[in-house]
Amino acid sequence: MRVPLVSVLLPCRNGARTLAVALRSVLHQTFNDFELLLLNDGSTDDSEIIARSFGDRRIRILGDGVGRGLPWRLNEGVIAARGRYIARMDADDVCFPMRFARQVAFLDAHPEVDLVGCRAVVFRDSGDVIGLLPFALNHEALCARPWRSIPLPHPSWMGRRDWFVAHPYRLPEVRRAEDQELLLRSYPDSRYACLEEILLGYRQGPFQLQRTLVARRALLAAQLRLFAQRREWGNAVRAVALSSIKIVLDALAALPGGDTLFFMRMGAPVSVAVKVALQQTLAEAKRQQP
Repeated sequence: MRVPLVSVLLPCRNGARTLAVALRSVLHQTFNDFELLLLNDGSTDDSEIIARSFGDRRIRILGDGVGRGLPWRLNEGVIAARGRYIARMDADDVCFPMRFARQVAFLDAHPEVDLVGCRAVVFRDSGDVIGLLPFALNHEALCARPWRSIPLPHPSWMGRRDWFVAHPYRLPEVRRAEDQELLLRSYPDSRYACLEEILLGYRQGPFQLQRTLVARRALLAAQLRLFAQRREWGNAVRAVALSSIKIVLDALAALPGGDTLFFMRMGAPVSVAVKVALQQTLAEAKRQQP
């Protein structure tokens, strides 16, 4: 088989409700030299049936019927990937048609960069737009406040396979913070970037306090472990302070009508052109389902 330039890793656990739309948005990229690895983590719904129904030879399905967790599956996908570049994608998001083309061109032109993302517009199941995810352009800006986060949305990643091999996901997993842990652990000897162009639609579900607190706790533990190893005590103190403030805001967001507090970070204005592009991408993906 011909070796593709890009391997797309799409983990899925019971994602049948949105999977077809996500898959179609990938398969309709203007850049088509890729393979798509569906990492089926023990789904009990029709996820695998949906993927097979496309009949597209670019789709490879990996899975053994067991739920092993997201980091385990992603590491499995990295090992199985044949492309020079690896792209991340989620089962509930959508790629704009030019995403892969733009990211491949950037990585080809910037051999010093290991991992590049893109800006993402946030939308609800209804298709209504919430705003934009936080953004920073280059490595220095992205990593300027590691005690806060590195604003590189994981479903938008494309990077060199060698980088993913050298920096596997941590096991046992850092629940709901595995991507941030990887970025934090790897940034001192890596180079990140983010395209200013909006090339991903990020589906945002309703605010869930328990899930959010699990992510907050896991991220803080990872931050403190890494900052202690590096003797970055100032960053450790800032991480604890910020996490405490966020937990208070999370508790307020759980009150009736309070979820706007949680979504404030996504409040950047979105142009009419981006809203139209998102609606067109969603409509095309839904129309072309098998």
